[in-house]
Amino acid sequence: MLTPDPTAQETPARPTSTSTSLRDRSSAMLREHLRPTIQFLLVGGVVFLLDTAMYNLLVFWSPSHGWGTGLMHGTPLTAKVLTIAVASCLTYLGNRLWTFGDRPRPGTTRSIMLFILVNLIAAGLQLSCLGFSRYVLGLDSVLADNISGTLIGQVVSTSFRYVTYGRLVFPKH
Repeated sequence: MLTPDPTAQETPARPTSTSTSLRDRSSAMLREHLRPTIQFLLVGGVVFLLDTAMYNLLVFWSPSHGWGTGLMHGTPLTAKVLTIAVASCLTYLGNRLWTFGDRPRPGTTRSIMLFILVNLIAAGLQLSCLGFSRYVLGLDSVLADNISGTLIGQVVSTSFRYVTYGRLVFPKH
């Protein structure tokens, strides 16, 4: 039987390297989130272009006079509601079938109801940006409407949608 050497000192176990596990976790998280983020942004980008085109046609293009004051120039919020409604339907299809297509479909009715609720809130955020520009600041040019309602409003509403779609509308489990 061997007896321990009393003069030998025990060396403490070296701590495991957290950089490797941190690197592995970061890489895994990037792989998990990069694809759906890119797909979400692509769907959103295509729908953004359609929304912008539809809004500008409704508000700034007249069939009889061309560009300038369109059929819905006096009712920009109504025009934006219409374009958001069309864009939301296209967004649902793109995200359900492509971005989050690998996730289970627990209940289509539940998913659609949550999608509608999220989009109503997101639409309110986008409309408030346009309304503030139009009715508080008094800006009604093509540039002002596109910056406030389309660009700024879209960034705010898209950020809200991205967070809520992945958690509520198209959950992993």
